[in-house]
Amino acid sequence: MDFTTYWQYSDMVTRTLFFLLIALSVASWVTGIIRILQSRKLAASVADDLSQHIHNKQASLADTDAASRRLVIEQTLLKHIGRYRFASERGLPILGTTAAIAPFIGLFGTVWGIFHALHNIGTTGQAGLGQVAGPIGEALIMTGLGIAVAIPAVVFYNLAVRINRRVMYQANDRAHDLLAQSTAFAAVQQSSFQSSAVQQSSIQQGTTATQAQLMKSANTDKQAVQSSENYHKSAPSQL
Repeated sequence: MDFTTYWQYSDMVTRTLFFLLIALSVASWVTGIIRILQSRKLAASVADDLSQHIHNKQASLADTDAASRRLVIEQTLLKHIGRYRFASERGLPILGTTAAIAPFIGLFGTVWGIFHALHNIGTTGQAGLGQVAGPIGEALIMTGLGIAVAIPAVVFYNLAVRINRRVMYQANDRAHDLLAQSTAFAAVQQSSFQSSAVQQSSIQQGTTATQAQLMKSANTDKQAVQSSENYHKSAPSQL
């Protein structure tokens, strides 16, 4: 049984289904290979890329308070994680669709081929085993072709999903670390601000005490001067 023998029993519907399965097979192989390579590359760089984005964002939030900084960092993390998820899922609908419909396309081609073969047998009036087994067996090739197209698509889909789970795990793990670091940095900054405020208050209190002592000394000196003047004024009158 060769391809030319099978092809002579096929009609336009069978040939259309055949080329459709070939196109799905090529698309699934190309998409699957590209998707796995890109997902592996993303898994290797997602943590460092996310850290770089957050560090750049923190540099522009140096003058904001702790609550606003935490909110902005959380929104930035969610935005970039969503982008990573979207990038990692490109091409998966093609693989999933191919894996789901390819066996049914092959089965439909088999049913149509058997119907076409039986119709030809009924038209010619030759119903022997040799006349029936050949066309029906060749029609079953469509089922095998559909399964052959679906199996690589399923394998590529599962591999890509597995790698994408690792990408999301690394992104979420690094996001929690960055959020904890930003919270600790905000606490340290707030503590240093409070310390500087306490030191400034102590300096102000010391300055106020010094001023009070100076004023007290000035009042004492003034009183001494007034007492001396009163003494000098009263001294001649006593004489």
